[in-house]
Amino acid sequence: MAKVKTAYFCTNCGSESPKWMGQCPSCREWNTLIEEKKVKPTAREESRENWRNPEQEVNKGLAFGRGPTPVLLQEVKAGEVRRLVAPDEELNRVLGGGIVPGSIVLFGGQPGIGKSTLLLQLALGLGKKVLYISGEESEEQIKMRADRLGGRPDNCYLLTETNTNKFLKHAQKLQPDLLVVDSIQTVHSPHVESMAGTVSQVRECAGELQRFAKESNIPVFLIGHITKEGSIAGPKLLEHIVDAVLQFEGDRHYTYRMLRTLKNRFGSTDELGIYQMHAAGLREVSNPSELLLTNRDENLSGSAVAATLEGMRPMLIEVQGLVSTAVYGTPQRSATGFDMKRLNMLLAVLEKRAGLSLGNQDVFLNIAGGIKVDDPAIDLSIIAALLSSAVDVSTPNNYCFAGEVGLSGEIRSVNRIEQRIQEAERLGFEKIYISKYNLKGLDLGRYDIQVITLGKVRELYEDLYL
Repeated sequence: MAKVKTAYFCTNCGSESPKWMGQCPSCREWNTLIEEKKVKPTAREESRENWRNPEQEVNKGLAFGRGPTPVLLQEVKAGEVRRLVAPDEELNRVLGGGIVPGSIVLFGGQPGIGKSTLLLQLALGLGKKVLYISGEESEEQIKMRADRLGGRPDNCYLLTETNTNKFLKHAQKLQPDLLVVDSIQTVHSPHVESMAGTVSQVRECAGELQRFAKESNIPVFLIGHITKEGSIAGPKLLEHIVDAVLQFEGDRHYTYRMLRTLKNRFGSTDELGIYQMHAAGLREVSNPSELLLTNRDENLSGSAVAATLEGMRPMLIEVQGLVSTAVYGTPQRSATGFDMKRLNMLLAVLEKRAGLSLGNQDVFLNIAGGIKVDDPAIDLSIIAALLSSAVDVSTPNNYCFAGEVGLSGEIRSVNRIEQRIQEAERLGFEKIYISKYNLKGLDLGRYDIQVITLGKVRELYEDLYL
């Protein structure tokens, strides 16, 4: 019989404690220990429930007490990794060039954002043998979504199973080119006597899937639920186990979805994939600037275009500002898609350095398209939009801005200014306003666009709105 005992697990780091404590001794977080039953299987049960092939164990030297032996690093032969190129260019960019064999990738995101749609769309369009494990939906539900998405269903195998031993045995027999598990919080291991989604179950299942991926050289994609705080549910250890963590985000009321890289052992974490949701699935957006600037009206005040970077991709977005007289006693301050504290700082800079009185004015700020931006280079465009609305003078549509604003009213330099200028030039803008401190090492003769350099916020006010 299996031995059952009670242990306490930390929901933040996954560490185990024999008794409850107010503070986790490992990560020092308070009130994160929860009680769970822990089952340690006997040797006979472990042998009976193992999904591995005994012959492969012997061939790899993992049986009869024999394991990997230490080797010198210089003796290790590192061949070129042949990635599995997906038909989705945005996913290839985010993963660093394609799917690495034997890797395990975790997809996180809000409910209904499109995680299952993205991976089922990948499974149907990959052109390889894919095993899709679902613990949340039936085969009929997945078939209905597949008919809507289109693709090649002849290479996609479905299995509605939550027991890791059972579906890993099927995967070992089928030998697919890609294994998709939807989701890690719904599967369970028979070696742990607790409900699916608990800390011990998530940790054990993730460990089994990691061993399967490394030993079989089959890439594994996991879908992970997130908590109300926005972090991936389960122990933090889950994100340490996997090779890449991708966050799928976006506003459900808009059609744009962004795939960000939070961790990637095989590529850069600065890449970003952008999709547009349609009735037939997710469509790749190769040029997001043109889509985000299509609805701009002419000769309206309170609008400015910012040259920003999302990861490594330059983008031009529209910043909308509205300054109006406060009707009630306390003026309102509202920001959509931008940090509210930074907006208050920019308003204080406008009052102190540009001489603009905003104490009795309502201020509203909106980043068009429903996207969220934390790039400090859009400070200059926010200043331009607010100034335009305050004096009711429109900013020319063919002007854009890239610069960070400091507390003394200075316009500071930003990184990758060449990429921002090139994106503005490619989209037909005539002028771009940047910091004069960005001129070092910048060859303005390479660009057809006119580059205007500024040092203070007051200079922008006098150049455009006086």
